[in-house]
Amino acid sequence: MFKKLTGKNPRDYEYAARHVMDNADEKLFAELVEKDSFLFGFVKQNVAQRLAKAVNENNWKSVLSFLKYYSPSYEEFIASTLAKYADEDVTDKMLELLENGTDDEKTYAAKFFSYIQDPLAIEFLKANSYTENEYLNTNCAVTLAAMNEESSYNEALEKLKTGDDFEKLSAVKFLTAYGKKEALPEIINAMKNSAMAENIAGEIPYIESIFNILDENFENGLLVINYIINGLGEILGLSQVFDFELFEVLEYIETKYEDSRAAIVLLNAREKFETLTENDEYLFDEDKNTKNEIQDIKKLLSNTDKNQLLSKVNEELREDSPFVFTALDFASDLMAIRELLKCSNQTVILKTAEVLKSLNNLDDTAKTVALLKITDENIKTIIRAL
Repeated sequence: MFKKLTGKNPRDYEYAARHVMDNADEKLFAELVEKDSFLFGFVKQNVAQRLAKAVNENNWKSVLSFLKYYSPSYEEFIASTLAKYADEDVTDKMLELLENGTDDEKTYAAKFFSYIQDPLAIEFLKANSYTENEYLNTNCAVTLAAMNEESSYNEALEKLKTGDDFEKLSAVKFLTAYGKKEALPEIINAMKNSAMAENIAGEIPYIESIFNILDENFENGLLVINYIINGLGEILGLSQVFDFELFEVLEYIETKYEDSRAAIVLLNAREKFETLTENDEYLFDEDKNTKNEIQDIKKLLSNTDKNQLLSKVNEELREDSPFVFTALDFASDLMAIRELLKCSNQTVILKTAEVLKSLNNLDDTAKTVALLKITDENIKTIIRAL
């Protein structure tokens, strides 16, 4: 029956879809969800459409049997079916599941209330917006946005100001799902002041196109891209290059190579994509399209004049440059590097000392200069040990 439902023969899959709905075949639906990662996206889309077409007023309650098995591929089918036939009993049941159900049941219920916007659901949606289940979190945020529930949005903005980076990232994910672009300046500011900047940067293109950010504030757009580049392969999945429109964005940035900030980002991207393509562990599990895109980006970047880009590095060796840490990775002018030991930013001083060490130029004089501005005992210990 599974093969019939996922196959190409209309007579077979129409029969199988009717069977699932008429008999509330929970076992077959559970098998669909279990094999979710093995089915192509278009196959899952076809199955959802086939099941939806088989729904009628006599069998729609069958979907209530499927709520224990969550898949993002079938949530639209299930939620829209329940919404279409919803009465007070169904709404009460979904409220109960949103409060006390499993994560799978809660996730479907959260989606259901994006259709049936019952104010009684708001309390439970807010309560389930910051769990360990990202599907549940996302559906709660999306539904709260659909209901124009402003307090949850304002609470997330406040969470961005916390010193807890995990809480800050959770707030960013909520705001991304909520989809209100007015939050972008606060999100970017949170990124600039977070130890998890790469994670936050990876969320930003889902709330606003990087091209639009570059047009609005070129430096902010470059900074988002730079953190995304840093995170690729370790924190961010390589297939996300499509979501980020990274080829097109880097192609655009190449036209701005005379800007020292753009030059730093391009140097960083060159190095990252050389690493990604020279080490099999990064691309081994990726699909053909992703592998080809990574190779195409590498080829694009290899056409840039590296020496010309390197000539711009010293311009960003400034304490107030948001690209100073990346610039230090490509700096070779020892005098310019050593000048940064006199700055007031302790993490910049530490990075500078580490770079000088790698260039065999961290002598006792340099250490003494560095330690003059350091008050953090941990950083002092690291520099002394270099």
